[in-house]
Amino acid sequence: MELKKEKKVKKLKFEKVYTDGACEPNPGNGGWGFVIIGSPDIESYGGELDTTSNRMELLAIIKALEYFNSPEYIKVFSDSRYAVNGFNDWMHTWRAKGRQKKNMDLWDRLFDLKEFHKRVEAIWVKGHNDDKYNDLADELSIIGMEETISGDMDAEFEKRLILDE
Repeated sequence: MELKKEKKVKKLKFEKVYTDGACEPNPGNGGWGFVIIGSPDIESYGGELDTTSNRMELLAIIKALEYFNSPEYIKVFSDSRYAVNGFNDWMHTWRAKGRQKKNMDLWDRLFDLKEFHKRVEAIWVKGHNDDKYNDLADELSIIGMEETISGDMDAEFEKRLILDE
């Protein structure tokens, strides 16, 4: 009787992340924020000078995905159709065809992070619609923007908070 070797498959952890970006005026100074839902929740935010709202939306997703050191199954919730549609549909075509689009530096980073994590899905949620975690990500992005503008935070600096509820 021949014994079959079973291949052990590492089960990927499921992660749920909410992201948001802000910019006032647009273009202008901006901030990004994300919340990783877990036990405990992890919150992070930061900002940049002289940027756009779209860049901050993308950077929020990048910073959230960079938080994870090993491949994970991640659902990213965002109120930006630009970020969600680009992440799920457009960026693969742009890269395959060598097209240069606005924010291509960030799209390239997102593409690499999506490849690293194996399974990442971006899901659109309606903004300012009483979604607890979307509202929190929005608040964090505004804090990142305000601290960058006020000088309380250096450009491209980020703060990370780990909260037990």
